[in-house]
Amino acid sequence: MQLISGFTKSLRSGCHKSVLPVLAATLIAMTTPQAQGQSLFSPAIRVNQDIVTWYELQQRQQFLELLGVPGNSETEVREALIDDRLRKQAMRDAGIEAAPEDVQTGIDEFASRGNLSSEEFLTLLNDAGISNETVRDFVADQLSWRDYVSARFLSQARPTEDEINRALGQGGGGGLQVLLSEIIIPVTPQTVAQAEALAEEISQLPDQQSFSSAAVQYSGAATRENGGQLDWLSLGNLPPALQPVILSLKNGEITDPLSLPNAVALFQMRGIREVATGAPRFSEIDYAMYYLPGGRSADTLAQAESLKEEIDTCDDLYGLAKKQSPEVLDRITASPSDIPRDVALELAKLDPNEASTTLTRNNGQTLVFLMLCTRTRELGEDTTRVDVANALTQQRLQALADSLLEQLRADAVIIEQ
Repeated sequence: MQLISGFTKSLRSGCHKSVLPVLAATLIAMTTPQAQGQSLFSPAIRVNQDIVTWYELQQRQQFLELLGVPGNSETEVREALIDDRLRKQAMRDAGIEAAPEDVQTGIDEFASRGNLSSEEFLTLLNDAGISNETVRDFVADQLSWRDYVSARFLSQARPTEDEINRALGQGGGGGLQVLLSEIIIPVTPQTVAQAEALAEEISQLPDQQSFSSAAVQYSGAATRENGGQLDWLSLGNLPPALQPVILSLKNGEITDPLSLPNAVALFQMRGIREVATGAPRFSEIDYAMYYLPGGRSADTLAQAESLKEEIDTCDDLYGLAKKQSPEVLDRITASPSDIPRDVALELAKLDPNEASTTLTRNNGQTLVFLMLCTRTRELGEDTTRVDVANALTQQRLQALADSLLEQLRADAVIIEQ
């Protein structure tokens, strides 16, 4: 149901009543040339015994365009509607259909994300030329497919106790890794309100592309150069309190804004996987923080980059700090739950003796040269077995559903006009 989030910005802006009819007229004018020469209700695509009409193609394309999500080109909409028909055929054979009350609940959720009632939401879409039936079909298909996949595959998707143990890193077995994107918005006492409002808007973004663009524009982390994208991280490296939050995300979903010292953070899930290598938990983390005056000025950042080339281990920092005030260097050993969240997030990205220059202190006037020294292994308890089991189950259900849809496509007779 996250697709509606891209629509909320225009709904909240207060200009939607004037924009939607104009956009609708524009979209209708963009109807494909093939459709213009035929009845809107003639077949555009045949999928086995079912058809997709030109009207359905037009309606879906307009609907997705209004939601502000990717995948709204004619080619992409055709592929999506073919998949819809294949899913419907499988569900019809299994006797699965979404209950009307569940569909209404789904529509209510769509509307609430734009601070609208269902009636207001449907009226706005009607004004843009989108029928109620298009919306209900879209919601019903999602709900029915979820129920179908769960009914068909849940028993084989549930992990065993041994698999949960491996995911938790016990016994040297496998583990869970997550693929995230991040946006770290620096704040000062004067900019807290603006940063929080911006973070709330970003949390409603509809897709990875828009999140990546926001990272380039607003993030203060080094990953902004890569659209906020992080490499695969072991779940156990993340701050304990954040692990269940991350595990609860589906692909494309974004966390609520997270308050950090001097920053607000958001994370978007891009993937989760099991790995053969262990994913240990840690009882203690040893790290160093060397403070450089000047904040994120060009000179200070250049100095920090030079330090990365000069320093091999945390112990080398003592040589730099020996003629300076004792406050210039902190060497800390702490349990993961006792480490400040912003520090813990940066440490999660580092291997031993690697450094980060993302953080600041003293209201942005001091740059932190943060270096990971060592991690001490131990099984953690903050991420529950239920969290891990649910994450594994959802990952496997998605994989099984994708595989089934590929097989249905391979077996289908599809004729496009």
